[in-house]
Amino acid sequence: MLGVNARPVVAKVVNPLAVRLARAGVTPDMVTVTGTVGAVAASVGLIATGHLFWGAFAVTVFVLLDMLDGALARLRGGGSVFGAVLDSTGDRAADAAIFGALVWWYSGAGDNRLLVLLALLCLVLGVLTSYIKARAEGMGLSCDVGVVERTERLILVLVGTGFTGLGIPYAVDVALWVLLVGSAVTVGQRVLAVKRAAAGRGIGS
Repeated sequence: MLGVNARPVVAKVVNPLAVRLARAGVTPDMVTVTGTVGAVAASVGLIATGHLFWGAFAVTVFVLLDMLDGALARLRGGGSVFGAVLDSTGDRAADAAIFGALVWWYSGAGDNRLLVLLALLCLVLGVLTSYIKARAEGMGLSCDVGVVERTERLILVLVGTGFTGLGIPYAVDVALWVLLVGSAVTVGQRVLAVKRAAAGRGIGS
């Protein structure tokens, strides 16, 4: 799911590509699987081994590819229930691979325990951000709020990682700190939004 803040910018990139893929007979599920597998492989094979710039670059390519599935689904008249579940599952797998790769690198050769902690906290908060929305929507509530959604989260971590790979000092440190604060705020925003939307309602009402 694209964050409401970054969706218009990203749409300008992915929509023309989606049109070409649709004409070639590519399905949304094919794009979802390819994007997820590619992002996980790039995270494990490159970021986790210290190739931060090329890892961030490769993951970005596959994440953008993954974002095409929604555009493809709309062009084909709408997505399927299975496709929606597959997409959400793939998103969680890719996110876990990216932050897990950072944890692996900085807990070993990267030797920075603070960044290990920050990456873990950002991963947990990212999961909470998605879970709160999914749980709220499952209860029939709207929860489209938050300063940092998945797109913003990916932009921050991948830009910070890539810049660090280019030798820019503290780029990933700054990115993870900003992401940590933004994600914590987003979790708070969503909890409050659900509380307001659920006021006076009981389970099953």
